[in-house]
Amino acid sequence: MAYDEELAARIRALLAAEPGVEEKRSFGGLAFMVGGNMAVSASGQGGLLVRVHPEEGDALVATTPAEPMEMRGRTMTGWLRVAGADVATEAELAEWVGRGVAYARTLPPKR
Repeated sequence: MAYDEELAARIRALLAAEPGVEEKRSFGGLAFMVGGNMAVSASGQGGLLVRVHPEEGDALVATTPAEPMEMRGRTMTGWLRVAGADVATEAELAEWVGRGVAYARTLPPKR
C-alpha cells in the first residue's frame, strides 16, 4: 500500500513555516525530517507514524488512540502509529505533528 498523498499534503501544509524540514521516502511512506531526524511520516501502511520521547510512549498509548509501532514483530520504543481516522481533523493532525516535531527538535541534528 502506498502512503496517503492527501495526508502527506496536510502534513506538508502544517510544516510549511517550520525551518529545516525535509521530505524523504522511507519504508513505502513519506517521512518528514527535522534536522535530519524523522518527526512524522505518512505511513505506507496507512495513517501516521509519530516519533515521541520514548518515556512518553506508554502514557500516550494509554490516553490517546495511538498504538505502539511494530516492525517485524518488535515494538519500536518512541514510535507510535495513529490511524488515519484519528487525524481526520486539522486539530488532531496538528497535535500529532507538533508532538513529532517537538521531539525531533530535541535531538542532535544529522547531516
